[in-house]
Amino acid sequence: MIKINKEDNNTYNFSLNTTNGNTLFYSVGFTSKEEIRNVVSSLDQLDKQHYIFERKTDHDGNFLFNLKNKNGQLIGNSQLYGSEAGMENGIKNLKKRIATLNKSDYLEGF
Repeated sequence: MIKINKEDNNTYNFSLNTTNGNTLFYSVGFTSKEEIRNVVSSLDQLDKQHYIFERKTDHDGNFLFNLKNKNGQLIGNSQLYGSEAGMENGIKNLKKRIATLNKSDYLEGF
């Protein structure tokens, strides 16, 4: 499910959750509902376009990834993982989850 939230500073973000409620991905802030709708509606193109998974480690040695669109703009980032294999599995799970979303999954928060 994709959950869309309005922040105090009039920006919007979304999180993508697994079927059992765990969060796979958090978006950056977007300035309008229109902008966030465009990004959310393009998620199903993840396997058809060249999205960039930027793999990183934080200062504590935890692993995470950023998702960027084909123009290099940051869409959002993952949770922290304790291992590189966990992060790679998170990327795989995100791709799989996006592929199984249906239109009703996009509507929570709007």
